[in-house]
Amino acid sequence: MSSNDSIENNMTDTLEQTDEVEETISKDSPSELIVTELEESYEKDLQKMLNNIQGVSEVEVMVNLDSTNIKVYETNLIKGQQITNESDNNGGIRKVEDQTEETQVVLVRQGDQEVPLLVQTEKPKVRGVFVVAKGVDHSEVKMWVIEAVSRVLDVPTHKVSVMPTN
Repeated sequence: MSSNDSIENNMTDTLEQTDEVEETISKDSPSELIVTELEESYEKDLQKMLNNIQGVSEVEVMVNLDSTNIKVYETNLIKGQQITNESDNNGGIRKVEDQTEETQVVLVRQGDQEVPLLVQTEKPKVRGVFVVAKGVDHSEVKMWVIEAVSRVLDVPTHKVSVMPTN
């Protein structure tokens, strides 16, 4: 029986965790309120900028986000490998390989408690954007609006809907 265990430490692995871990989300939960606030912030900023495009006016925007901000924590990656060679009395040979992989969040001491080591905070992904405005019935202006929204929010153009107002 031969055994070969290897450990690799201090590798960054993304743990996507929202501000409220393992909490059942209801309409009044803090996590839901944070998403709503982020969406409203995006909408307000987009409305302001889109109203500045030539030929566009009276802009209304709706943004749908995937989640709250995503926290990325430093982790240790622990890999193990075990190889077992067995033989029986009848001449049969069997080789068994076992590989394990485990990640552990790196904790740092702050005062009298240990907290996860935060590497970065990523903005949430945008599921879709809906824009209603005057002037977007012209194809060139509509294209400008779609391009602007797509680039600012890093969302594919097929997830941006632009319609003219009445």
